[in-house]
Amino acid sequence: MAGHSKWANIQHRKGRQDAVRSKLFSKFSKEITVAAKMGDPDPDKNPRLRLAVKEAKSQSMPKDNIDRAIKKAIGGEGDNYEEIRYEGYGPNGVAVIVEAMTDNRNRTASTVRSTFGKNGGNLGETGSVSFMFDRKGEIVFPASVGSADDVMMAAIEAGAEDVESSDDGHVIYCADTDLNEVSAALEDQLGESESTKLIWRPTTTTELGLEDAEKLFKLIEALEDDDDVQRVTSNVEMSDEVMEQLGG
Repeated sequence: MAGHSKWANIQHRKGRQDAVRSKLFSKFSKEITVAAKMGDPDPDKNPRLRLAVKEAKSQSMPKDNIDRAIKKAIGGEGDNYEEIRYEGYGPNGVAVIVEAMTDNRNRTASTVRSTFGKNGGNLGETGSVSFMFDRKGEIVFPASVGSADDVMMAAIEAGAEDVESSDDGHVIYCADTDLNEVSAALEDQLGESESTKLIWRPTTTTELGLEDAEKLFKLIEALEDDDDVQRVTSNVEMSDEVMEQLGG
């Protein structure tokens, strides 16, 4: 499996989950407030807000936190954030996309550039790596919802493009513009999803050994520790053996 999805498991095993969860809630709050400001504060009438709330709930963010973030937008509170995407390279040329939300573009650009440099990477120009990814919708269901064949049939009927099934669950991909419709159709058939969000899906991957994988982990971890950074995606590919060593 390529991309960013494996890093959450490593972070969990490394015992950072409490600190990561706290920072994650802060990032969700920011996304929810911005989404509510940009559109209707009612998630049922605002697709972006609905996705933000759903993803926050999937990570067990308390309802009070979610409501507070929406009320900030209604009350005109909170800073005016600008969404920026940075692109760069990690160890051995791994492509890295950094999505940020900031009230100070210069501060964020400087911090992201410095973080790449300090961790063996290089910040590139806009477009330097994004051509190696497709913008997609991703819907995740637990393995318990059904067999790979059952989920594949449901996905086809819902208008999805691709399905990856394993013992860990089912990951369904669709066009980014179809995410709300496809996820709603799938949930009608399979029940509530574990996660529904927009992602950057790699079209080409770069395989890393243990040493470079450790360097990449440190780079991603440092980027994600920045309050301005919402999410980080890479096109890394690692063997199960390297994953086990990295998470040990």
